[in-house]
Amino acid sequence: MLTVAVLTFRRNELLATLLPQLLQQTRALTDAGTTATVLVVDNDPDGGAADVVTALGDAAVRYVAEPRPGIAVARQRALAETTASDALVFVDDDEVPEGGWLAHLVDVWRREGVAAVTGPVVSVFDGDLDPWIVAGGFFDRAHARDHVTGDRVPAAATNNLLLDLDAVRRHGLAFDASIGLAGGEDTRFTRALVTAGEEIVWCAEARVLDRVPAARMTRAYVVRRRFAQGHVSAGTTIALTPGAGPALVARARCVGQALVRVVGGALAASAGTVLRRSSLQARGVATCARGLGVGAAALGVPFEEYRRASATSGPPAPVGRSAS
Repeated sequence: MLTVAVLTFRRNELLATLLPQLLQQTRALTDAGTTATVLVVDNDPDGGAADVVTALGDAAVRYVAEPRPGIAVARQRALAETTASDALVFVDDDEVPEGGWLAHLVDVWRREGVAAVTGPVVSVFDGDLDPWIVAGGFFDRAHARDHVTGDRVPAAATNNLLLDLDAVRRHGLAFDASIGLAGGEDTRFTRALVTAGEEIVWCAEARVLDRVPAARMTRAYVVRRRFAQGHVSAGTTIALTPGAGPALVARARCVGQALVRVVGGALAASAGTVLRRSSLQARGVATCARGLGVGAAALGVPFEEYRRASATSGPPAPVGRSAS
């Protein structure tokens, strides 16, 4: 048995578009002999997505409310709700899976016999992207570049991920709720899976499209996104380093890396400004922002990627996923 989990927060129109597409793919899998269902985990304390699931009127879609704020808590709820399943597939509510996406993930999982399978996430923009943002590579997914099906990868994001639940249970892994609204729970989880001796395999055919709205196509947004990626990467490295002494060494290394990035990025950005080379300036800003994120994590400065303005309002749109 396999479960496809969708975590959602007040994006009911997108969820209503996604669910029929997921049902089409889970039904195809069920018809081929593997029972597959859909689980909606609603992180809205008002339970706004319940009406979407009810209106769909399909018993193959199950709804649960997880009012405690935080994407890590919601992902852990998905794990808790799938104790009878052999595999759990995560996909985001703002994504569109391409035809055959689920079947490809399952085929590679069965063929390779690994703990996890992940695939490409392709950004689809709401309009033309600012050339400055393109030049800075802000939406590039360097960790996914040039991979072919069967390649082993060191980590993965949960916006396109199949988990073998026997492997997860064998190692007693869980999404770290202590990081609350910080984000990066997927990077930490999948890197812990690899550290435990398991493998994550790439499936190039299992593609999902990530819809990027205009609000996430601004310079301010992408710089913040790059900061968040650096914070997640360094925070994960430090958290997964066993022992107080080695962890302190890892923290010091991150500080050094941060200094190199910040200084080098600032110099490049300044040179680009003086020389009126926007591409050099953009790359410098991107490098500097990531360095600041790494430094903040190394120094213990918290950053809440999914912070909530109040107890009843939710996080802003995610600032991006990173498996680096």
